[in-house]
Amino acid sequence: MNKFVETASLAWEWLEEIANCSETDNPEAQGVTRLCATREHAKANELVRRWMEESGMAPRLDNAANLIGRYASKTDSAKTLIFGSHQDTVPNGGKYDGILGVLLPIALIHHFHTNNIEFPFHIDVVSFSDEEGTRFQSTLLGSKAISGIFDPQMLEARDRDGMSLREALMMFGCQPDRIAEDAYKKEETLGFVELHIEQGPQLEQANLPVGVVSAITGIERHTLSIFGKAGHAGTVPMGMRQDALVGAAQIIDMFDKLCKREDDLVGVVGKIANYPDGVNVIPAQTDITIELRSPNDASRLAARTEMLEKIQSLMAQYNLTYRHEQVYEQQAVICSQSLTDRLAQAVVDSEIEEKRLFSGAGHDGLAVSSLTEIAMLFLRCKGGVSHHPDEAILQNDLISALNVLNHFCLSMQSE
Repeated sequence: MNKFVETASLAWEWLEEIANCSETDNPEAQGVTRLCATREHAKANELVRRWMEESGMAPRLDNAANLIGRYASKTDSAKTLIFGSHQDTVPNGGKYDGILGVLLPIALIHHFHTNNIEFPFHIDVVSFSDEEGTRFQSTLLGSKAISGIFDPQMLEARDRDGMSLREALMMFGCQPDRIAEDAYKKEETLGFVELHIEQGPQLEQANLPVGVVSAITGIERHTLSIFGKAGHAGTVPMGMRQDALVGAAQIIDMFDKLCKREDDLVGVVGKIANYPDGVNVIPAQTDITIELRSPNDASRLAARTEMLEKIQSLMAQYNLTYRHEQVYEQQAVICSQSLTDRLAQAVVDSEIEEKRLFSGAGHDGLAVSSLTEIAMLFLRCKGGVSHHPDEAILQNDLISALNVLNHFCLSMQSE
């Protein structure tokens, strides 16, 4: 029998229990809603703190509301290997996005502790307070804090009830003005490893429990307002119209074709607003958002240039004007070659076929890459569904992931 069967069962029980730390009454039907510095976050921290202590770890809460557990080494001047992911969810999200990468490493350390397995380095597991940014639009709050790149201006962000992030953290028992003091020192870290559900279908299609992530996607977002001229839908000849919505449709079609040309480009026009939005009125203004993602920044930047050139050409063709603004950009992060190779070897040592893939979603590793080398392991997710109550994983896949992370940790003993 695999030595991690009981450990995987323990992790499964923890995942089920912590899913009840949610604003929703029934996680099975309505998903999990757990936001930063809320009552649900506090309840989740109580559980995680207890499980850390039962696993031989020393937990502490930092000033960004990250809960950090340390499995301490007896080696003098030991460096630290960091595992972790986020505890927070999107509204009505799934049971596993984020929290899986917190609880499974703790379960692995529970195995180490039970079997008196020691390491020449500390192992920290971080339950990041806020990756999704749902409450304060404060994406990667927790991981930016430990990485030393937290912007104090984020403390002034407010939730829908008018409470600032600063106020919420203070009510949570933190001292937000001391967040900078909590950052790890680069010279004292060995690396960061994040376990996460894939949020896509590739592993399921390949019938593999886990895969090694090669890069985390770069992301950029744009807003576009297209201006035409309103008129009576029944009296203005088709050839004389300045229809903003038709112009938007041409852009959407162009952008879709552009993104389908390359395997590592994805994009979406996610929001659209039309004015005056009358059933018999030619649209005078159409606003859209455009998001473009790629793990290859050069591909993304080339696609952006082509997109903007074609927008200009299309608007001239349809006798329309427009206003464009780029509102967000996150560079892609290439995972550490050495840590990724080591993680891939751990997959092979676990008698699993190696598969490498890139992440089309953002993760805490984006911020932590400014602190130390990063690696990621994806776990198969049923149907590729995430950010949804139907999010599902297999308990047997937890055994596979535990085997891989175990081999990885043992291989790091020579560092």
